[in-house]
Amino acid sequence: MITVLGVGTGGPVPDVGAADLVVGAARHLDAVQLPAGARRVVLGPLAPALDTIAEYAAAPGARVVVLASGDPGFFGIVRALGARFGAAALDVRPSSPSVAVAFARLGLRWDDAVVVSAHGRDLRTAVHVCRAHPKTAVLTGPGAGPAELGAALARTGLDRTLVVASALGTDAERVERVSPARAAERDWSGDGVAVVLCLAADSFGERADVSRTVAGPPPAPAQWALPEEEFAHRDSMVTKFEVRALALARLGPRTGDLVWDVGAGSGSVAVECARFGAAVVAVEKTADGVERIRANAVAHGVDVQVVHGDAPAALDGLPDPDAVFVGGGGRELAAIVAACARRARRTVVVTLAAVDRVAEVRGALRAAGLVPDGVLLQSSRLAPLPGEVARLAATNPVFVLWARRPAPQEGELS
Repeated sequence: MITVLGVGTGGPVPDVGAADLVVGAARHLDAVQLPAGARRVVLGPLAPALDTIAEYAAAPGARVVVLASGDPGFFGIVRALGARFGAAALDVRPSSPSVAVAFARLGLRWDDAVVVSAHGRDLRTAVHVCRAHPKTAVLTGPGAGPAELGAALARTGLDRTLVVASALGTDAERVERVSPARAAERDWSGDGVAVVLCLAADSFGERADVSRTVAGPPPAPAQWALPEEEFAHRDSMVTKFEVRALALARLGPRTGDLVWDVGAGSGSVAVECARFGAAVVAVEKTADGVERIRANAVAHGVDVQVVHGDAPAALDGLPDPDAVFVGGGGRELAAIVAACARRARRTVVVTLAAVDRVAEVRGALRAAGLVPDGVLLQSSRLAPLPGEVARLAATNPVFVLWARRPAPQEGELS
């Protein structure tokens, strides 16, 4: 049996008993009383530690203890131990999760928080979750701490407060509120940061009349491809709901993604992607369009970063997207699509009415290494006639083109 003990966050110092092998981070090993003769293994690279655990666990009567922060089953070592030895071989005794303790220090519930780990992972996912969700907890790691998170969020201009929780449950505990910009300026390396809460202003005022059934991020919207009337727009310049439905299906927006909506117009696609939990940047060249996008985002309760400028130049300072939607036409369309396709990690979707531009757009997608596809979408809507009957009213046909980046082959770098 392998005993996994949660350490820290205010719980009692665990008793490792008569263990033959004790494995953990140096700070955890220093906090416990090791029995005479016990082997001490400091966690670094995981594979050698697992091999040592396997060696001891195979010996009859050997007692193995693994120390881990907080709840080892929450983004912790239980995953790796379970995969190697099986759940039946583990006796897990957790302490309080650092996320729960951090929210408790603020007197806030966290059943509606999104929790994302940046420990040993690409920080970009945590940044996008913080941008899209008003209450996020980020588990930190080297190179992915408050400074790096703050720097990335400061560039978005979104109103966020970072709550940095350090050394939870110890005499050195600190829970500090800072702006992203202030977090970026400070050296946090010696503070023992465990978790950073990223909160929108309205996260601090809890509403007693709001109950939840499922923890975590809000569920996917019950409806999408909303009617055009749901968005403020000018002269019917809004992506029609039939087109939007197909575009959303090909974009696949989700929590942790960054989506660009280029030539956003009313921002209907941007807003719908944000409703699915993605972080969204809407690029629009007209000042009145920028205001409409912001108003539509507020009306639907989502955060959308709006960039006022002409593509492709306006894209230069933006972080690389997972998916891009390009709407409209114009002489610069091929150049805009090419710029988006070079930087998209997964998918580009383009809608256009002019048949003359289809070939150049497909060429731009293919030149960037994507595999293009598409349809001509023609729909007719039911329209009322006198006598309580209906006719079919044709909408303008629209080309919907999309392209995906091929998955890297074995042996290739992604």
